[in-house]
Formats: sequence, C-alpha cells, structure tokens
Amino acid sequence: MNNKPDYLTRDGLEKLRAELDQLVNVRRAEVAARIHDAKEHGDLAENAEYEDAKNEQAFVEGRIQTLEALIRNAVLIDENQSSDHVQIGSTVVVDSPDGKESFHIVGSAEADPGAGRISNESPVGRALLGHKKGDKVVVHVPSGDFTYKIVSIG
Repeated sequence: MNNKPDYLTRDGLEKLRAELDQLVNVRRAEVAARIHDAKEHGDLAENAEYEDAKNEQAFVEGRIQTLEALIRNAVLIDENQSSDHVQIGSTVVVDSPDGKESFHIVGSAEADPGAGRISNESPVGRALLGHKKGDKVVVHVPSGDFTYKIVSIG
C-alpha cells in the first residue's frame, strides 16, 4: 500500500472524514439493502439490478479504502507558514505570458486546477516550490516551457 504523505488542509481533512463517515454509516447500508432486495427477485445470473448493486458496493468499498489511506497518511499543511518562499499551503501570484495568475499549492488530494488549487506534485507546483518573491521560474510541461515571475507569496 502507498505510504507517501498526503498533504491536506484542515478543511480538506474534515471533508474527507465527513465523506468517509457518510460512506461507512449510510451508503454501505443502502447498498446492502439494494443487494438484499435484488436477491429477492430470483435468478442472480440474469439480474441486472443485482449486478448493478454489486458494482456499486465494489465502488463504495474501494472509496472507503482510499479515504482511509488518505486520512491515515495525512500531513496537515501549516497555515501559519513563512511567506518568504513557496511551500505547500502557499498562495502564489505570478506574472505569466497570460498575465497575472494565482495558485494555491495544496496536496494532490485537494487539487482543483479550475479553482486555482494546484498540486505540489504538478509541474507548476513542483517548479514553484522553494522559490522566493521576484524569482523567475521555468516550468517544463508537455506543450512547452513557461516562465513565471513570482510577484507575491501569501
């Protein structure tokens, strides 16, 4: 099993715990009831409802395992961090070829690029880590290289 640390904000960890609680205490019972009801309909070999319920059960159990591993390996991101260099949890404003952009660097479990939350494991996140305000950072991505100038770190 993967034991690398999963960097999470306190809010992100609480969301994962709430999702795990919902799956274990609500969805698991709902799926079990669906399987039971489907068994009542007779021949399991040609019972699409039974097959669908079993597939949902597999998904729910897999997600439970994933969440348990994420929570077990969680490392909370320090919210009272230094702003002299980029680290996980930093919000970085950069000048890019497209103008000013803002990135909040989070762990991969909380990444949402559309909302400006990028993973520390992404090419941009990895390139920015450790740099200071005023640094020019070259990011290597499949579509080419981009140069960002760090304007501020929060």
